[in-house]
This record gives sequence, C-alpha cells and structure tokens, in this order.
Amino acid sequence: MTNMTTRARSTQFNVADAKARFSELVRRAMAGEEVVIARDNTPVLKLVRLDRGRAPRTPGSARGRVRVADDFDATPDDFRDYE
Repeated sequence: MTNMTTRARSTQFNVADAKARFSELVRRAMAGEEVVIARDNTPVLKLVRLDRGRAPRTPGSARGRVRVADDFDATPDDFRDYE
C-alpha cells in the first residue's frame, strides 16, 4: 500500500513502493515534484531534480573586468635568493 502525503508539491512513498515505481518517481521528480521516500512512515530522503544552475559559461565574458598587473610574472624582491 502506498503512503502518499501531499505537502506543497511533495509526495511521500514507502521504500517498497518507491522501489517498484522508481521510473515513475524519477519522471515526477524531473517534472519538478519533490518525492519523499519514507521508512516505517518516517521520511528519510528526497528525490528532486538537479538544478543545472546558470547558463553555460561564455568564453571572454569577463573581458574588461579583470586587470593583470604589468609585473604579474616578475619575481618578488624577497624571493630573489631562490632564483
């Protein structure tokens, strides 16, 4: 028997039901639903879609924002003994 509790787009399944319906639960999570897996009716984990975050980085997007000092690759005076 499935123990389903709806809380703000969250659905709870016991472990045995989650195992039997895993593909369905993955589809639901991919659709944005929070799927809670419970053991003995106690929530133990959530199955949620990963947020891919920001758009892919565009090469050159920091152009004009970064300044490299003229002496960037010069050896500091206190390291002269190590050259």
